[in-house]
Amino acid sequence: MIWCPPGIKHWHGASPTTAMTHIAITGTLNGNNVEWLEKVTDEQYNGK
Repeated sequence: MIWCPPGIKHWHGASPTTAMTHIAITGTLNGNNVEWLEKVTDEQYNGK
């Protein structure tokens, strides 16, 4: 489990040999919900 404070950009994911389950529970602040950012490429994820 992780908790990410507001305004902190983060990412997470699985790999071909490691599974991941993603369940997001979000709240709202001043009428704004979570901001989903861009998907990372395989090259970015693998550090290439």
